[in-house]
Amino acid sequence: MLRIAIQKSGRLQEESLKLLKESGLAFSNGKEQLKTQATNFPVELLFLRDDDIPQYIEDQVADAGIVGENVMLEKQKKNEVIKRLDFAKCRLSIAIPRSETYGGISSLAGKNIATSYPTIVKQFLSKHNIEAGIHEISGSVEIAPGIGLADAICDIVSTGSTLLSNGLKEVEVVMKSEAVLIATPDLEAEKKKILNKLLFRIQSVQSAKNNKYILLNCPNEAIEKITNVIPGMKSPTIMPLERKGWSSLHSVVNENDFWEKIDQLKSFGAEGILVIPIEKMIA
Repeated sequence: MLRIAIQKSGRLQEESLKLLKESGLAFSNGKEQLKTQATNFPVELLFLRDDDIPQYIEDQVADAGIVGENVMLEKQKKNEVIKRLDFAKCRLSIAIPRSETYGGISSLAGKNIATSYPTIVKQFLSKHNIEAGIHEISGSVEIAPGIGLADAICDIVSTGSTLLSNGLKEVEVVMKSEAVLIATPDLEAEKKKILNKLLFRIQSVQSAKNNKYILLNCPNEAIEKITNVIPGMKSPTIMPLERKGWSSLHSVVNENDFWEKIDQLKSFGAEGILVIPIEKMIA
């Protein structure tokens, strides 16, 4: 049985559960439930405070966990990143009052910075040879400059609306973060097999989200050009149509290249283009 720790509540928990369910795991997670076991896969989920997850993994109470990369780096525990999960993206940034002029990173020297991430901030300042005071606080970091506790803050930023509502402006990005799957480097062989099976499923889900299945009709003389644009996983599927000189072509296109490639396909004479989401994609 593989024990995976996830956030007890909040957005990261919702996204983590969604990913695991999309990966085929079936489980119940009632309100205030602290652990649950999958009914169709050898995994037990532990619902913990995200700040505690790295420690639980180091202590081998949990074998793996899903946390923000910023939390893992701050806690400095015996964990390793197994996979980046492409959700809960944010940045850890330094912000100052909007009324102040920012003169570059050197202007932070001698300032007091309030943060919940003292380890990361110390490393960032040291990298730039800046000496500044650090006030470690948890929660409501944005209020610190307004009450005279600090000259600046360093906190998680997603949209920037919280900074704006507290009269602050973002001036330095310390690091970018996202949800990551972490695990103990001392995972025993049997549990590692289970983890690898889960990773295979997660990769299939992620690949599907980044790609679309595309169907189109095209003149036969354009097939080679279209195949060069959307070669698919190995090669497109091509089937003749009843309409003479025309075929139906099925392939896969990356989400990031979608609109640019659609314009190319249309210029080659493609018609009746259908784009369909992919639920799972196994290479």
